[in-house]
Amino acid sequence: MKMNPLGRTGIEVSALCLGTMTFGTQTKMEDSHRQMDMSLEAGISFWDTAEMYPVNPVSADTQGASEEHVGAWFEKTGRRSEVVVATKHSGEGLRHVRDGALISSKTISEAIEGSLARLKTDYIDLYQFHWPNRGSYMFRKNWTYDPSGQNRDETIANIHDCLEALQKEVDRGTIRAFGLSNESAWGTAQWLRASEDRGLPRVASIQNEYSLLCRLYDTDLAELSLNEEVGLLSYSPLATGLLTGKYQNGAVPKGSRADQNGNLGGRIHGDDRVFTATQAYLDIAAKHDLDPIHMALAWCMQRPFMASAIFGATNVDQLARIIEGKDLVLSDDVLKEIDVAHRAFPMPY
Repeated sequence: MKMNPLGRTGIEVSALCLGTMTFGTQTKMEDSHRQMDMSLEAGISFWDTAEMYPVNPVSADTQGASEEHVGAWFEKTGRRSEVVVATKHSGEGLRHVRDGALISSKTISEAIEGSLARLKTDYIDLYQFHWPNRGSYMFRKNWTYDPSGQNRDETIANIHDCLEALQKEVDRGTIRAFGLSNESAWGTAQWLRASEDRGLPRVASIQNEYSLLCRLYDTDLAELSLNEEVGLLSYSPLATGLLTGKYQNGAVPKGSRADQNGNLGGRIHGDDRVFTATQAYLDIAAKHDLDPIHMALAWCMQRPFMASAIFGATNVDQLARIIEGKDLVLSDDVLKEIDVAHRAFPMPY
């Protein structure tokens, strides 16, 4: 399994990352433990979770269960030191987590302590902020998001406040590195400036959505990633299952994410453009005798700013299929055809 640097931290992460967001809902404890066994055996030693997981659906009754599944595996196997673990502070918007309080020095320590307890560990390798307090362009909000109401001074003051709190956690040994999620180029630049000006924890990574169907990162965030050594951790690299082809021609497999929430978080519209774009990539895979899942993940891993591509598997059969293609490298011909398809369908959702 290819390994990549995690920013300037000195930590290396596998180019594929096991996402745990279904652990505790669609994926039960026994199955999740088998997935962790299989992933580590395949060299996938980077695992991502969050205090708000699992999803499908997000619920107060199951909140924290994904971390608990990982913690139970650590306790059972004693293999914590072999895994790089990332988790996230939920921040505003989730009322059943600290009553939806903003990310600040008032909430960071409490959130970390909760994650440590559920993960049954005394340190977190990568601690991330799930989304900015000021809002985000992600989750299809890029079409209408208006930053004109932001207060720059408040944003900068909060960044300083959070970084100072994170430094205390680094000093306590509870976290090793710090990352962002669902962030913009401007926001990431402010975190970098503040950390460098004050000698505080530096952003190591950004976890944003990125796939053949969602390439917003290719604009100025890609430039920032490369010049500032802040790697992308791409979530939904299979576009929540669209790129597998399983939803083509109106299909909705029982138990799938579309069966759970219908429009895949706004990715499916009233028109067919997302399916037309998906078909273009499925056709490329078929032409070159490639599994479309393997092609989509390999493409992500070959992007120059990628630290790791985070995939999710609801069961061990899905994981086994992903592992089969973990070392695929796409040819120049395939990459050129992908570029042609992207120009034809630049923003399908």
